[in-house]
Amino acid sequence: MIDNPRSPRVRAVAKLAKREARTDTGLFLLEGPQAVAEAFAYAPDSVIDLFGTPSALDKHSDLARAAADAGVEPEYVTEQVLDAMADTVTPQGIVAVARQLPTSVRDIFRAAPRLVAILEEVRDPGNAGTIIRAADAAGADAVILTGRSVDLYHPKVVRSTTGSLFHLPVATGAILENVLERAAEAGVQVLAADIDGDDLLTARREGLLERPTAWLFGNEARGLSDEHVALADRSIAVPIYGRAESMNLATAASVCLYESAFAQRP
Repeated sequence: MIDNPRSPRVRAVAKLAKREARTDTGLFLLEGPQAVAEAFAYAPDSVIDLFGTPSALDKHSDLARAAADAGVEPEYVTEQVLDAMADTVTPQGIVAVARQLPTSVRDIFRAAPRLVAILEEVRDPGNAGTIIRAADAAGADAVILTGRSVDLYHPKVVRSTTGSLFHLPVATGAILENVLERAAEAGVQVLAADIDGDDLLTARREGLLERPTAWLFGNEARGLSDEHVALADRSIAVPIYGRAESMNLATAASVCLYESAFAQRP
């Protein structure tokens, strides 16, 4: 059992909460039984370490079996060590270390996607993770984060995806203009989610949403720049019928993605 919170091994895991360490190692931190279970189910080769308190590993014996199948030896740690490793204030007793999952924009569009989410300068980790989760739920083929967006492997992004990170390809570090060029070459229309765009219901009536689509979502506070909106095939707004001043980005993105999912599955 690992019982020293200050040991080099524990400190190396804890450092993965920092972007520099993730970049240097190509690894990232997974917290909680749900995220770890999804990693073992959909990307078992990515998991290299599994740590847990005795009570947590006993409770989640399925993780120990999945680890064994993946050739990973679970390691018992004390609660103090688990607290030192984890990024959350109240960890759930399970932590894993996994290799990052690189995906290229080229490969995404070579696969003839029907539905893609593109995030440009989305900075809030919770929003980014929730949009990935919503894209997964809506049956999207991929998500693309431009280099101006939050790090995909930020612990809060990973937690917010609730395992969806392992269900669909997610490309990172892309330049938006290059992404839009790839989309055009693949015959995928780009719809910019913009408050000044055409009403979403109008787009639905016109049959626009039935086509292969890449939804483009911008910064939480500023949205998309005029230049980036102009690069899209069309800009679309989610209507607000009540008195709300605006809509949370992740919520609006979920609406847009599901509208396309509905239209593409008549």
